[in-house]
Amino acid sequence: MSFTSKLGNKAQELRGRFKRNTGEVTGNRRLQAEGRSDEVKGRFKRMVEKVKDMFRGRGRRRHHP
Repeated sequence: MSFTSKLGNKAQELRGRFKRNTGEVTGNRRLQAEGRSDEVKGRFKRMVEKVKDMFRGRGRRRHHP
């Protein structure tokens, strides 16, 4: 996956965190729920990309002695 896509996934996660925190401060439950949803979607997309990269051989390889 491209750097741009990875950056977009992280941005979605951060936007979600911002929305969730804003909702908590203002007491807006809808905003909290939207934020949680965006945060989880972004995190999930990043995890999927890591797995894809590992299968493509671009993931971090650990060397065991």
